[in-house]
Amino acid sequence: MRFYSVRFGCLLVFACLVSVTWIKSIPRDGVSAGSTRLSDLQVLYDRLLVAEELGGQVSRDLSNILEQLRNMSKSANITYPTNNSSTTISTETIRQLAGDPGQRVFLQPNIYLYMPHLRQHPDSLIPNVVIGQGRHGVSMVLGIPTVKRDKQNYLVGTLSSLLYSLTSSQRQDLLIIVFVAEVDSDYVGSIAQTVRKNFPKEVQSGLLEVISPSQYYYPDFTSLRETFGDSKDRVKWRTKQNLDFSFLMLYAQDKGTYYVQLEDDVVAKAGYYNDMKTFATQESSKPWLYLEFSQLGFIGKMFRTRDLPMIAEFFLMFHRDKPIDWLLDHILWVKVCNPEKDAKHCNEQKALLKQRYKPSLFQHVGLHSSLPGKLQHLKDKDFGKQTLYHGHNNPAAELSSSLKHYQQHSLERAYKGEDFFWALTPVRGDYILLSFPQPVHISGYLFRSGNIETIGDKFYNTTVEVLPSNASTRDKQVTGLSSHHKASDKGFIIIGAFENGVAEGEIEEALQPISALRLVVHSDADVWALLSEVLIKV
Repeated sequence: MRFYSVRFGCLLVFACLVSVTWIKSIPRDGVSAGSTRLSDLQVLYDRLLVAEELGGQVSRDLSNILEQLRNMSKSANITYPTNNSSTTISTETIRQLAGDPGQRVFLQPNIYLYMPHLRQHPDSLIPNVVIGQGRHGVSMVLGIPTVKRDKQNYLVGTLSSLLYSLTSSQRQDLLIIVFVAEVDSDYVGSIAQTVRKNFPKEVQSGLLEVISPSQYYYPDFTSLRETFGDSKDRVKWRTKQNLDFSFLMLYAQDKGTYYVQLEDDVVAKAGYYNDMKTFATQESSKPWLYLEFSQLGFIGKMFRTRDLPMIAEFFLMFHRDKPIDWLLDHILWVKVCNPEKDAKHCNEQKALLKQRYKPSLFQHVGLHSSLPGKLQHLKDKDFGKQTLYHGHNNPAAELSSSLKHYQQHSLERAYKGEDFFWALTPVRGDYILLSFPQPVHISGYLFRSGNIETIGDKFYNTTVEVLPSNASTRDKQVTGLSSHHKASDKGFIIIGAFENGVAEGEIEEALQPISALRLVVHSDADVWALLSEVLIKV
């Protein structure tokens, strides 16, 4: 294309020069001399016709090439609906791969400038979705990057903490993405297996996803410059963290309304979901870039998902230069700070783009950092004390149990809402019995085991059973039980069981009124058992 453009231009210039030369060469007082130039003019005219024809061909070639470029541009961009209107993605393009709608590749046109090695592998931006049901359209997305640690892995505890206090409706309106920031497929598989084993219900429902990057995503870290007095290992660690957070943000940006950046070694305060959503709603009219639910580093930073492409591109642009929390602060500086004014004015303006929620909803608990050899003693002083139990006003009942409680954590105190019940290791046949002085109409129940500090001390393989007060009702139910009810001994009927530490349900009218309710353990446990919440709905 460039060759033809130059050639056509040269011909036009040549034609003009010849014309000027011819005109200047005509004698002003000689007609015969002018006649002798007519043949030269005819030759020039013929040449101009040829040049014009060639120019038309070049123009058509250019039009074809431009049309091809337009088509290529359209294929690299898609239009998708947002809450307000239809918007064409420019900095962030997501295309479905032909033949496999489960795989996506996010492509920022500028990403190849910041990470040129990606050009060598077209599939280097395809996320490896190890676990996922494609959930999207939720209110909140939690992003948790995790890496291989030398000493201890905190991921299961972190996920248990996040899932502990969620209601059924909250579980449907949330997505938790675990990004295994490693290219070792065996390690990625082991993390996925751990998540499946510990949280099968959450995996099946799509609440939990596990993803990892392509083996070609990361660049060669050996050429990094050591800056700010950091060692080569630390520079590599912080650079990789920038790339990890960017990858996770780009993956999550079309999944929900808000995105929250977490780490794999935190605990969440009970009720965090409702607190965060309420605060975000209250602050929705303000021009914030992010909300802070912890004062430590990048933990608990909430962003609007529509801002993630810009934020991720900024991180990618300077991923080799500074730590990610510094880069986040630089975004604020670029947006609102006036170089002609002092630091005080800059800080005041930056404060408008970040809103702090107190008390903190997330606490850092990991001692061993993801940077090998580093101990992390950071604690958020605004986190406060955790709520270890939830009390309720339950109906009067006579309590008994074969389980031996630890210290003052008795069943009676838990039932009254004054403490949690903490029992030594249950064995098969152990029980908790609530006998009501008078038959009671019970609409529903909730038993929550474990708490935020002892998440593993749960009831496993334990059923919830009721004793209808009317003997004829018991006999009738035993002979005509519905598919979700089974008969137990002594007239009791099984109506539910613990799943992931929680037993919750309603009691149908045909079983009313109720004389007693009990929990029965059907296998030996490996750990102690703790009841942090007992609710009998009347």
